[in-house]
Amino acid sequence: MALSNNLRGALFMAVSMAGFTMNDAISKFVGEALTMAQIMFIRGGFATLLVGAIAWHRGALKLPAGALDLMIVLRVGGEVLATLCFLTALAHLPLANVSAILQALPLGVTMGAALFFSEPVGWRRWLAIAAGFGGVMIIVRPGLDGFDAYSLYALGCVFFCVVRDLATKRVSAEIPSLFITTVTAGAVTVVGGALIVPYGGWQPVGADHALLLLGAAVLVVIGYQFIIMSMRTGDISYIAPFRYTALLWAILLGYLVFGNVPDTAMTVGAFVVIGSGLYTLYREQIVGRTRPVTSSTAPGMAPDGL
Repeated sequence: MALSNNLRGALFMAVSMAGFTMNDAISKFVGEALTMAQIMFIRGGFATLLVGAIAWHRGALKLPAGALDLMIVLRVGGEVLATLCFLTALAHLPLANVSAILQALPLGVTMGAALFFSEPVGWRRWLAIAAGFGGVMIIVRPGLDGFDAYSLYALGCVFFCVVRDLATKRVSAEIPSLFITTVTAGAVTVVGGALIVPYGGWQPVGADHALLLLGAAVLVVIGYQFIIMSMRTGDISYIAPFRYTALLWAILLGYLVFGNVPDTAMTVGAFVVIGSGLYTLYREQIVGRTRPVTSSTAPGMAPDGL
């Protein structure tokens, strides 16, 4: 039986989230042997070659006028800082915890669009944003024994991802997305290389770790491809909530690979964040918005220049 466009789009979204989360799991696993800077450099190098090859094949590498304007610089800077925060948090926290905090990204972009772009956000959605922030605080647990300072890095990742996504909305439509992605991936790679010495120098890289990081880069590219297919196949308001399957993948992989079992606070906080995000999508549909603010967020709700 043929699937409807919306069901196909939802399936593509779930596959995309699986690709991004598997990439995260590989990075966390390899991070036990290599430094964060090496992961940025090696994985970023593979991703730059893969995305760059696709961009070259599609003729997207021709430098358009104004390609290096302020918004692209701001976008790349946000991506680099988000990547640093993300990998630092991932190295010290369970995969599911980091993923749960990152589910606040669509809420953050909604708030940023309202504050800086004057996009209309009613009181109900402001309450949803506040509830989502409360859910993140339940996960982070500031001031309690369960608090881990590395949770602040995950929050920092959300902040810099919001900066990245808001800047992306101001980039000229004449600049191809593949060009921006290639530049961003290259910048992450360069910064990773520059940080190798400050972060402890070059550690021996075995063939197994190199292959794993190559696989992570391939998974990122797969995630991009399926997110594009998803957005072009069905209605965004129907498909967007399936972004939250990333958390399910994170919990499953965290348990199977690292033996992490989510505690009660993490589970409750994750449900609050997801519930507030789903309500935000519902309100956007009710008020007749043709393109939810959350559609401008990065595909994997995590740094995408990897």
